[in-house]
Parts: sequence; C-alpha cells; structure tokens
Amino acid sequence: MTRSPHKLIPDDFSPVPSLAAFDGVEVVAVDEFGGGTGGAELDAIGVLVHDDGPLPEGVGLDREALGRAGFESKPGQTLLIPQAGRTLIIVVGGGPADEMTDAALRDAAAAFVRAVPKAAAVGLRVPPLGSIDVESAGRALAEGATLARYRYDALKGEPREARLTRVELRIDDADRDAASAGIATGLVAARATAVARDLANTPPSHLTATDMANVAEMLGGRFGFHVDVFDRQQLVELGCGGLLGVNAGSAEEPRMIVLRYEPESEPTGHLGLVGKGIMYDSGGISLKPSDPMHLLMKMDMGGAAAVLGAFTALRALGATAKVTGWLMCTDNMPSGSAYKLGDVLTARGGKTVEVKNTDAEGRLVMMDGLVLATEEGVDAIVDIATLTGAALRALGSRTSVLLGTSQPLVDRVRDASVIVDEPAWQFPLERKYRKQLDSDVADIANLGGADAGATTAALFLAEFVGDTPWAHLDIAGTMQSDGDDAWRSKGATGYGARILAEVARGFTPID
Repeated sequence: MTRSPHKLIPDDFSPVPSLAAFDGVEVVAVDEFGGGTGGAELDAIGVLVHDDGPLPEGVGLDREALGRAGFESKPGQTLLIPQAGRTLIIVVGGGPADEMTDAALRDAAAAFVRAVPKAAAVGLRVPPLGSIDVESAGRALAEGATLARYRYDALKGEPREARLTRVELRIDDADRDAASAGIATGLVAARATAVARDLANTPPSHLTATDMANVAEMLGGRFGFHVDVFDRQQLVELGCGGLLGVNAGSAEEPRMIVLRYEPESEPTGHLGLVGKGIMYDSGGISLKPSDPMHLLMKMDMGGAAAVLGAFTALRALGATAKVTGWLMCTDNMPSGSAYKLGDVLTARGGKTVEVKNTDAEGRLVMMDGLVLATEEGVDAIVDIATLTGAALRALGSRTSVLLGTSQPLVDRVRDASVIVDEPAWQFPLERKYRKQLDSDVADIANLGGADAGATTAALFLAEFVGDTPWAHLDIAGTMQSDGDDAWRSKGATGYGARILAEVARGFTPID
C-alpha cells in the first residue's frame, strides 16, 4: 500500500485485520459437543436457560441453587458454574421462553462469549426454538458470537482477548442442515460488519482516501467485485464540485471509489449504494470544538465503510441484482486553501450550492455520488451517511434515522434493519421545510435552520436523486458505541453493512 512519505506507518499494517480472525474461526452446528467427547476439547460451554420450563441437561444445578447464586435467567445474565476439569460451564439467561426472538438469541450468544474472554473454543447449547425459524436462529447465534468477540487491536502489542477458533452451536430438536445454512449466512454478514468496523476504527493517519481505494481494490479481488478509482483530475473532469470543494483544504487527495458487483445470472435489478466517506472531519473553517465527539470524527466515513463491507458479502450471499456503489472519500480540513462560508460549489449535473457551513460537508460530497447514480440508470438508490448531530439527538445511539422518496424502498430498508437488529426509524420527509435551504445566490444552500436538521439534510440530498426511488440512512448516532453492548463492541459498530447486504441480496426494481 502506497503511503505519504511523512507518515511513519509499518509496512505490514492492515486496515482490515479482522479478515484474519474470520479466516481462522470455525462455527458449526452440532448434535453433541466435542464430537461425542462431552465437550472436553472446548474451553467453555454455555447453556441458555429460560426462566420457565425444565432446565437443560448439563447445568448441574437446580433452579433453587441457581437462585442462591444470584442467577435469575434475565436476558444477558451469565453465571460461571465451577466444576472439575478444563471446560467451563456458563449459564446464560434467556428470559421467558415464549419471548425468545432472533435478536434475543443474538444477544445471548454475545453475552456468553463475553463471559469467557480468554476461551478460544466454545460451545453454546440452546433449548428448543418453538416458533423461531432454525435457519434464522443459526444466523443470529453466529453473528452474536463472532461480533461480540470483535476487538480493534491492530495497533496494540498484545490483544486483550483470545481469538475465537471454534464455536459449536447445539440447538435442541433442530434440523442441523438448516442451522448450518443460517450459520454460513451469519458468518458472511458478520464479516461484512467487522470490515466496516475495522475501517471506521482505523486512525485517520493510517487510512486516507487513497488508502481506502487501495483497501477496496484488495477486497474486490478477494470477494468478487470490480473497483474503479477516480483521482482528483478525473473528478475535475467529471465536474464533482462537492467532493473537490470539501477536499480543497486537505493535503491528501480525494478519491471516488466505484464498486461494481455483477451476479452470475441475469440481474434481477440494479441497486445503487452511495456512502459518505469523510476520512476525518475537522469541520473545516467551521471548526468543531475539541471535545470527545471531535475525536470520533475518524468514523465520519462510516457510511462508505458500510457500503464497502456490504460488497464483501454479495457474492457469498448469492445476490441476484447488479449492485453499484459510490464511495465519496476525502477529509475535511481547515487551511489557507480550504473552502469558505459563502463559497458556491457546482455539483455534478450543474446545480449550484451556497456553502453556509463547512461542517455540513457530508451532503456536499454525497450530492455528486447521487447524481452519478441516477446517470447510471439504477432502479433505486440507498445512501448511508454519518450526516447530522440531529439524528443522534433525536434517536440516540441505538436507532438510525430513515427517510426517503419511495415508501416501498424505505420499507425494504426498514425490514432489513429488523432482520439484522440494527434499528431504524422513519422520519417524514416534510417538504414544507425545503424553503429553509433557499439561497440568494445559488440554487440551494447546504444548511437549513436550527431545527429538523436530519430532515433538512435529507431534503438537500433529495434534490439530487430526480425520480429515482431513494432511501437515506442517517447513522450519525449509531456509528459507534461508548462501551460493549451485547454484540456491539466498544468503538465503531459497522452499522449498516448487514442492512445493505440484506437489501441487495434479493433486490428487484421498485413497483
């Protein structure tokens, strides 16, 4: 990977270290732990225990004894049961059996592996699923176990936790083939999320727009998609005034990275994905305050990371549609050459934009990508961006804002978010707020009023999609977690990679 000569970065540094972890882990459905050896080859065995019904075999204690130890079978609760021998036994709370869901299974698997951070080979026993689909359960369990063990330790001398090498999932009275199919899907989806986490967690000195392009080319070669990279001069020729304007204050070149996935058979449709890739956001001339949020601005490329992560899953998931992605990558820095308040930028396609705040830069780089997507003739566009603090203020760090011009497309995105347990809540695209974006000197301004910031930002983007069905995910709140939270590890969450992959895998044109 070619790097700026003034940056002292090890030659063997990889911005996507989790690929090695996923290459090294085996997740399997079993009828009996340890290949019939009673689990002797495993470091730890977890047993999911509901607060009703009979206790599964292997716990070794009755409910009264568990209660004396403080175990109440609450979701996420764990208890180590001491025993002779090498293998640890952990009971994991499952709550009421009739309230168990895919999401709860994902959380339970996460709680188990977090309870045994030094265990490399583990097994988890799950009681009969009832009405839960076996394949969906296998997927959720695989995702929960692998994503909870994720740690970004690429720059640490010693990893804090053991790397998972084997996960055995025993689901009582379940079809093992169906569980195995779900596990395979879960591993692919979890890897996509881990790739997005890796990229967003990487320090900005170690991942410039140029580096991002290099990573995309590496991933494309491995996972079966084509990558085209556009440098500054090519962006000038394309008329991408938004990306170029935001980049004007940077010592690093911008890159537009176009990803292209083609299915093996006739495509069922053509989906466009656009990701915001601000590699570091200082705010530009509208400089951000030096507070903890400023520190997190290395994650302002979380949208582009999610799109790139999703592309790593498409071939393995058998996605039937053609999918094209536009990653709009640059940092946003203050300098003597930086774009200024009052400047007017010209987007791809000719629309002029007055800059009222240089920290409203994400929508400026996105507008060029959205226009290019419409010119490509895609059947629908989904964009994803860490766009507004208003999204965080409105919905917090667990739920993203979802808006769009096509209700059927918005519904598909929302349905996908439910499947992967990455919540999204639809806001109204209230057209009456559009006048807040009026400009005296240009076609539109890049900033609205003090209120409804997530909506006015979406209204700005809507100006560049024409009649193409469009949905928008504002992930400013969900891009990171302040601490370990079930399968969401501290740091970048990789939110959106699995949503996008789920939307893309069976995409058909919007009616």
